[in-house]
Amino acid sequence: MPTQSAISPEIERRVNYWLTGPFDEATKTQVRALKDGNPQGLVDAFFSDLSFGTGGLRGIMGPGTNRMNVYTIRLATQGLANYLHKQNPQGKLSVLIGYDSRHHSEEFAKEAARVLAASGIHVYLLSQLRPTPYISFACRYKKANAAIMITASHNPKEYNGYKVYWSDGAQVVAPHDEGIVKEVDALKDLSSVKLAEINDPLIESVPTSLDDAYLKAIAPLQHFPEENKKSGPSLKIVYTSLHGTGITIVPRALKEWGFSSIRLIDEQVTIDGDFPTVKFPNPEYRETLKLGIEYLEKTQSDIVLATDPDADRIGVVVRHQGQSVLINGNEMAAICVEYLCEVLPKLKKMPPMGAFVTTIVTTELLKTIAEKNGAACFEVLTGFKYIGEKIHQWETSQEGYQFIFGAEESYGYLLGTHARDKDAIISSCLIAEIALQAKLQGKTLIDKLNEIYEKYGVFREKQMSLNFNPGKEGMDQMASVMSRLRSSPPRSVGGTPVVCMEDYEKRSRLILSSNKTEKLDLPQSDVLLFRLADKSRLVIRPSGTEPKIKIYGCVTAENFQTIDSGVKACDENLDKLLAALKKDTEC
Repeated sequence: MPTQSAISPEIERRVNYWLTGPFDEATKTQVRALKDGNPQGLVDAFFSDLSFGTGGLRGIMGPGTNRMNVYTIRLATQGLANYLHKQNPQGKLSVLIGYDSRHHSEEFAKEAARVLAASGIHVYLLSQLRPTPYISFACRYKKANAAIMITASHNPKEYNGYKVYWSDGAQVVAPHDEGIVKEVDALKDLSSVKLAEINDPLIESVPTSLDDAYLKAIAPLQHFPEENKKSGPSLKIVYTSLHGTGITIVPRALKEWGFSSIRLIDEQVTIDGDFPTVKFPNPEYRETLKLGIEYLEKTQSDIVLATDPDADRIGVVVRHQGQSVLINGNEMAAICVEYLCEVLPKLKKMPPMGAFVTTIVTTELLKTIAEKNGAACFEVLTGFKYIGEKIHQWETSQEGYQFIFGAEESYGYLLGTHARDKDAIISSCLIAEIALQAKLQGKTLIDKLNEIYEKYGVFREKQMSLNFNPGKEGMDQMASVMSRLRSSPPRSVGGTPVVCMEDYEKRSRLILSSNKTEKLDLPQSDVLLFRLADKSRLVIRPSGTEPKIKIYGCVTAENFQTIDSGVKACDENLDKLLAALKKDTEC
């Protein structure tokens, strides 16, 4: 643990500014406590400024430049305001702001509104909390120049975040994200921030009647509206919002599509930033869905739908042959893509150049399904903002592609273009429709998944994280590992030869057998992808907000005697590859 003398001059300068500058007394008291009793905590809170990662600004709440608080919110918003004015020097500007159920979310939203209003920007401030995809939709509906969502999605309760959307409803990407960061960095201190009163005339409260517009926008996305109305009540759904925003609109959306047999988990529909019934409000984990599974089994329902606190991700559990089976993000994405490839041609609704979009860390099964059904499938960098960017690119170009569905492995999906971010509201409705169609055939979603494996081969994926020490030390360790892998790529992993390494930072593909390089089309990003001789794939990506490297493995089996044996063989291969790569990174 660092001593007071070990703290760098730059950190001391930052700390002294927070102790003597224009900060409230409660914040100064917290900083003094860190300085006197927790030097490591002080370093972590002040060693850097929060920066935009794949999900925007996100961090632990508390005092400091590397924390989420009203002051970092104000600085980020002033930077956004300055950038908007530079982009539209003569125009009238507007920004829509929403927030989730986390502690301080409403407070942070109001602080952002005050900064924007003081900069002469009209603010549409939602009167109540709503999901993240709803903000993406509302940004487009209100024709705002940008939008802000205060959320940390599925992170632990200590976190909060700040997501920025551009006028197309998608999260900001280059050059706008870089432009905003430059404007924030140009602010010397809080004296550069303008602040209006919360009752300023430029701050307009947006009523929840906007719900009707959202529901109207997704209604045409039903594939079998009459059958949903007629048979929808036969599908027994357990729904949980995990103490978040989903409860404000998901049940109503399901009912309007005809799925009226909904059993709410009473203990989890309460809005609560402490998320008291779960350790971690992430629907990827079975432990988080424990109450939902208990309700599923007790009520003999068909399916659990669980949205995370800002309702952009969805977890699904299915009752199959008397067992409660959790469907992972890659599996659910494959089920959705196969369903759309089946029903759209039958309904004569498949666009001539219909296209799916996924990410480089998501299962390659999606591309296999799409292409074997005559549809295009594009891969983008990790982060749903790149899927939103693709939609905008097609709408503003002559390429001719029409977006159908987007998916990422971390339980995020989007059907339609009403929003430009992953949307667990429309996903709940789509998954319910797929489950109903399966039930009418005497099947479950697990049966549909097994049919996909029989048809296209078994694809299995697994993720592993390498965690480093907290703070700057851990970030440096992470950077060192990435540098070593980049300069000395492994020639084999677990005994399987590596065919090539794709380096998205250098935007190049290295063919290891010949040492030849090829250009990659995707934008620059600190990501490495290894393709192996047996068609396996390993993706290594450092976190943008914490000292952690994520490794994504994907393997496939085309020949197998049974689904179970194919799955087992793939899982064993996955474990072998991940263990070997972990050992390589620790050398």
